[in-house]
Amino acid sequence: MLNDKSILITGGTGSFGKKFTETILQRYPDVKRLVIYSRDELKQFDMAQLYPEHKFPQVRFFIGDVRDAQRFRRACEGIDVIIHAAALKQVPAAEYNPDEFIKTNIGGAQNIIDAALSSEIKIVVALSTDKAAAPINLYGATKLVSDKLFVSANNIKGKRDLRFSVVRYGNVMGSRGSVIPFFMEKARNGNVLPITHKDMTRFNISLEDGVEMVLWAIENALGGEIFVPKIPSYRIETVARAISPSATLDYVGIRAGEKLHEEMITESDSYNTIDFERYYAILPSDAKKEKYLKHFNASEVTPGFKYNSGTNTEWVDEDALRVLIRQYVDPEFEPRV
Repeated sequence: MLNDKSILITGGTGSFGKKFTETILQRYPDVKRLVIYSRDELKQFDMAQLYPEHKFPQVRFFIGDVRDAQRFRRACEGIDVIIHAAALKQVPAAEYNPDEFIKTNIGGAQNIIDAALSSEIKIVVALSTDKAAAPINLYGATKLVSDKLFVSANNIKGKRDLRFSVVRYGNVMGSRGSVIPFFMEKARNGNVLPITHKDMTRFNISLEDGVEMVLWAIENALGGEIFVPKIPSYRIETVARAISPSATLDYVGIRAGEKLHEEMITESDSYNTIDFERYYAILPSDAKKEKYLKHFNASEVTPGFKYNSGTNTEWVDEDALRVLIRQYVDPEFEPRV
């Protein structure tokens, strides 16, 4: 699928970008070029040690910001596929620095669209977040706008063979800044774990499953879809107990911009949502639904359906979380008792 193709990953030195790069090089050894585009020179230097030029001549590193339209267009020369993973993501930081998040998450998205429309790029897959569904925080609102921009870009591509689609999923297990490594560090340094609310829930997906979903979208998307995986939920309190059954739980209250439960498909979205295999797809409101139903061998969801981490039918308990932590985060993990 991607052999002899040139791929660019924005935010390529992040958790997703590193796992995506590893997967591509293992699965598609004849990939023509893999461009890691990010603004952090130290992370690029560290990642370059894993992929030295004499062993991986197809891997290239571009220092640049998605806010810089001219630099990004230069990086896109000869590229076939863009994976857009770059974003500012911390919810509390967004509440106090809204202009910075708007510049990166919205302005950066538009720069990527403009570059794709003015080049020979064939496929763009943008990573989204559950916080973009019915957002109550600035971060989620910027990602919702980003999702809308990518979906709408399919309307202005003309007759070109160019597809824009979006992949939306929940908390990535073990990713930088996420709750599991945060609790593991806290447990090592005092064993008091801060819990925002005893009933708080989140969706859970592994980094590997996130990468597989993007690869699936590259191969299967028609353009305009927001793909949503069928994944389990966990309670934040359950995560804390899985990591340290003996921990003191300090209930600190919900932070600015946080939801008690996350949602990936709202009730309003249900009228444009289809269901197939491991995924749902939210279609553009003006889409010819029959085309998508046939292509994905899908069915329509029931009107009024919603996909919420608090009402999910699939859950991860303490024992299952420990197994997943050993599998995806730390093979030597043992709960602190």
